[in-house]
Amino acid sequence: MGLVSRMKKFNWKLKAGIIILILSLSTTPMILSVPFLPIATKSKVVVTTILIIIGNVTFYGGGFLVGKELFTKYKSYINPRNWFKKKKKKPGHLENKP
Repeated sequence: MGLVSRMKKFNWKLKAGIIILILSLSTTPMILSVPFLPIATKSKVVVTTILIIIGNVTFYGGGFLVGKELFTKYKSYINPRNWFKKKKKKPGHLENKP
């Protein structure tokens, strides 16, 4: 297998993984809309459980395809604790010097 064919295989996995990660995030709005469906309560519980499982499986499946580094980067973007944190400045930055 040549280098070019390996890169094409890598790009395919990366693109598919990112698409799967984005699709996994679409299950959250679906979960939030389940209580408003005109179905029985037991069915709502089952549908919600299935959507949660599908969301998690697709999220981690996409993470497997994109790789560890990119997966942890996207996972940190989704974590609400990181939304309003200020980024740390680099030690050699001009503002840190007297």
